[in-house]
Amino acid sequence: MIKNWFKNIGPGPLVAAAFIGPGTVTLCTIAGVSFGYALLWAMVLSIMATIILQEMSARLGIISQKGLSEIIRTEIKNPIFRGLAILLILSAIVIGNAAYEAGNISGGVLGLETIIGNPKLEISGFYINFLSISIGVIAFVLLYIGNYKVLEKALVSLVILMSVAFLITAVITKPNIAEIFKGVFIPKFPNDSILTIIGLIGTTVVPYNLFLHASLVKEKWHDESDLKFARKDTIVAVILGGIVSMCIIISATAFQAQEINNAADLAKGLEPLFGSFAKYFLAIGLFAAGITSAITAPLAAAYVATGCLGWKYNMRSKKFRSVWMFILFLGVLFSSLNIKPIEIIKFAQVANGILLPVIAGFLLWIMNKSSILGKYRNSKTQNSFGFIILAITIFLGLKSILKVFNLL
Repeated sequence: MIKNWFKNIGPGPLVAAAFIGPGTVTLCTIAGVSFGYALLWAMVLSIMATIILQEMSARLGIISQKGLSEIIRTEIKNPIFRGLAILLILSAIVIGNAAYEAGNISGGVLGLETIIGNPKLEISGFYINFLSISIGVIAFVLLYIGNYKVLEKALVSLVILMSVAFLITAVITKPNIAEIFKGVFIPKFPNDSILTIIGLIGTTVVPYNLFLHASLVKEKWHDESDLKFARKDTIVAVILGGIVSMCIIISATAFQAQEINNAADLAKGLEPLFGSFAKYFLAIGLFAAGITSAITAPLAAAYVATGCLGWKYNMRSKKFRSVWMFILFLGVLFSSLNIKPIEIIKFAQVANGILLPVIAGFLLWIMNKSSILGKYRNSKTQNSFGFIILAITIFLGLKSILKVFNLL
């Protein structure tokens, strides 16, 4: 039974690995420190929305055997709209992931530094971080192999490591089970919590995961009979990812102090309260979160560029490799030299804020086209949930843009 389940694990854990990056870990940490268990319900809402959208994306990939960006390029007939859509997608995903990649690698580095210290080399006033380079090398090797099965096994292993690490950390902090259930099932809006609630949803419902999922399912499955495996894979992986996020919030609740800015601070803060085990497990979880996102972000960007520009889909092609190499190189460079490309990140946040509702809307439109999906198009129930999520993504997108311009 377990062997059969592992055999049918697909891209789901990769999607979970992509949305649980250092940014999510940091936000969940701040949510727990600031509001305790009160915002756990927001993660439940996020998990439900993510399952619905990712199931649509997986169904589209299996039935059409095409990536989402490829379908956008072929289905939007108006050349002006098609050009604008491709430009927006490339800006948000390719440029955005290049900007965020340094944060992914730096998150993994924070986890390692908590355990082994901070080995740096100074050259002409610049400090080079060897841990950033090490994480970059690991990501490079796994991506360069260009074998989906190898990549899947490596990322599934890292996701399991991350899940176990954060789960053990949460258990070590001896949480209040009754309060956890209240937080999960009774929505509360503590003072000054609205931005954190929106942030928790926004870091889970991720635009590039919709592209990544549609592209990866066709590497794994090729027949409509495989839909049941894809659905189970999506539901299990996203719920597991949501539980990981909840475990971080629960762990952070044990440490009521306002000077916590990220999971590395929390790891150090938990040590005197619960012993060195808490520190090590949390640090391992942060490392796994960083390195999995450092692999999936360049991979997603390469799939998006391939589909948008009409290149042949092949993980070992020169064009495919050139995209992820470029993003990984920038990430390692910015992370190892501790450079923060603030303006690029702001641009990427605006682009992603616009892209999320656009892609959610486009996905709903495509999922109702019989010419692409036949009998597997959306049901009325799926559309109802889809339109509710579309409204949420419009809200999230507006918030993201307003926040960048300091209007919120």
